[in-house]
Parts: sequence; structure tokens; C-alpha cells
Amino acid sequence: MDLQRFRNSAQQRSSENKKFLQGIKKKDPRKVDDVFHTTHEEVFEEIDCLTCANCCKTTSPIFYQTDIERVAKSLRMKPGDFVEKYLRIDEDKDYVLKSSPCPFLDADNYCLVYEDRPKACREYPHTDRKKMVQIMELTFKNTLVCPAVLEIVERLKKIF
Repeated sequence: MDLQRFRNSAQQRSSENKKFLQGIKKKDPRKVDDVFHTTHEEVFEEIDCLTCANCCKTTSPIFYQTDIERVAKSLRMKPGDFVEKYLRIDEDKDYVLKSSPCPFLDADNYCLVYEDRPKACREYPHTDRKKMVQIMELTFKNTLVCPAVLEIVERLKKIF
């Protein structure tokens, strides 16, 4: 995956994609979900996240208390020690990673805590959720992080 080419492409299409996704909010939510989910399945049959891992390299998931406890346990750490070593509180008062790339991402783009990863990582990039019309701002932000989301949006522009 050529991440520099992706970043350039995502930036070039940024204002067009933002406008398009804002317009989708006015469409029938069930139709939007159906088209998003179908396109999500198609794109993820073609794209292998292990060739990219840009999400893990550039952003942090939110860590909820259950995530902290689960990941800490998998690392044989106390939750408080895990928080102290890996997390900080952001401007929204959420726990997020202190640094990127994610400290649990290995050299081959595998997650060292995959089975116990945070909920936000499990659900990323959120393009197969119900009520997609409610998360168009998040979807837009993810076009700048995830090549698969950018591809999904490009295909949706041809459908809508």
C-alpha cells in the first residue's frame, strides 16, 4: 500500500467528499445503510488491512474502562499501570494512546493484542454500522485515514 499516494488522493478529494457525505444525511437511512454495507463487504474483499495499518500508525482508539481492563489483563498488567504507561486523557476527556504508531503494532502490521483490542479497533472503520447517516462526519474523517473508506466513498458517489 502506497500511503503517500493515498494521502495525496484523499486530500485532493477532501472537499468533494465532505460535501457528498453531508448530502447523504438527507437520504433514506435504510437505503444508505444497505448501500454502505454492501459496498463495505465488496471493498474489504479486495483490501487487506495488513498491507496498510494506517489507522494504527496515525490515530488512537478511545479506550473505555472495559477495554483498559481487557488489554491490561492480556499484557499481565494492572489496569492502573497500563493507563500510566500507554494512555493519556484527550481534550474530550477520553483515554487515548500517548503516542502513535500504536505500541501494539508489530513490524508486519499485526496487532499484538488483537484478540483483546479495544472496541473502537474492533469496529473500525465503522462503515458497516446501522444508522450510517448519523456518522457522516466520522466517515469523512476516516476517508483521510483509511484507503478502504476512501474507496467506499468513491464507489458510493457513483451509486447516489
